[in-house]
Amino acid sequence: MPLPTFHMIDGAPQPVATFSHCSEIDGWVFLTGQMPTWPSEPERALPDGVTAQTARVMDNLKIVLSGMGLGLENVAQARIYLTEFKRDYAAMNQMYQSYFSEGKLPARTCIGVTGLAVGALVEIDMVARRP
Repeated sequence: MPLPTFHMIDGAPQPVATFSHCSEIDGWVFLTGQMPTWPSEPERALPDGVTAQTARVMDNLKIVLSGMGLGLENVAQARIYLTEFKRDYAAMNQMYQSYFSEGKLPARTCIGVTGLAVGALVEIDMVARRP
């Protein structure tokens, strides 16, 4: 069985801890959870509110996918973490869903958590598959 390969993607946000942007094995690509940080301005304040933060996270995930030659259509599964689940679920969900084609939504888990790195309201990780 092959070993995984680990990738850092040019143009993606700088990691906030010790990890790769993604790893790959047997055509499966595992994307590290992305935060709503700005790729070219890591010290810039996070976007205000969960809607704007979800959009930033999704855009960051698209950068990582693109760096691997993939897109959102290759995503099989997503995990979403929210610090204010009851308050933010509907708004996050509306923004998240807008990134996918109708009827082409990946399997998903959404979890309420007590805190996230950098004070974020939302974090999303994904699993994609090469065609």
